[in-house]
Amino acid sequence: MLVKACLNGARDVSAHPRLRPDPGLLASEAAAAVAAGAAAVHLHPKDADGRDSLAPGDVGRFVAAARAAVDVPVGVTTGAWTGDADARIAVIRGWRTLPDFASVNAHEEGAERVATALLERGVGVEAGLWSVAALERWMRWPMRAACMRVLVEIPDLDDPTAIERLARRLVDGARAAEPSIEVLLHGEERSTWPAIDLALAWRLPTRAGLEDSTLLPDGSVAEGNAALVRAVVERATA
Repeated sequence: MLVKACLNGARDVSAHPRLRPDPGLLASEAAAAVAAGAAAVHLHPKDADGRDSLAPGDVGRFVAAARAAVDVPVGVTTGAWTGDADARIAVIRGWRTLPDFASVNAHEEGAERVATALLERGVGVEAGLWSVAALERWMRWPMRAACMRVLVEIPDLDDPTAIERLARRLVDGARAAEPSIEVLLHGEERSTWPAIDLALAWRLPTRAGLEDSTLLPDGSVAEGNAALVRAVVERATA
């Protein structure tokens, strides 16, 4: 079962000591997470001010540092908060160091064009589905079958029934549209561990890390990404 480590995300650096926007720190977090059982790494490159960045130099620094520390696929974000679609496509075309994959949120304006730009560079595409509307938009992508993976991302919910209902709708919808595509299920904040448990029960890939939650299943603050990945592996083998 694939467990992907999501190391930092767009979360404010004040939320945890291991979120400092330093490539060396992220590389050490990646190495620890892989040692704990992660088989892929997702990170958000940062600029000098600690903001998410897709600039070629920032992507190069963070991806190269992670690759030097781990021998697993390394992916990055392409979230719309880093720029409009035209700006993101322009910097993707200028990347000198290519990640293995990148996530594209299907609900964002220009998502299909961003995904196409990644595929043209030989970068794998993870299509992020946060809602039924996002699923429907992804289903209209002519190149959806070229995606390496679908990320079913359950937003911050505290109702287990609502979490399972949405997860089932998105997972089943993605599988109906593309039966052979890999579907990874995860949550964020309060939905993190319920979504992980659903993924384990349904035998789906999942992810864990400080991007999604800083908390372990018992509500305590995780020391770092490795502790979160280790908790998933322990739940999987329990």
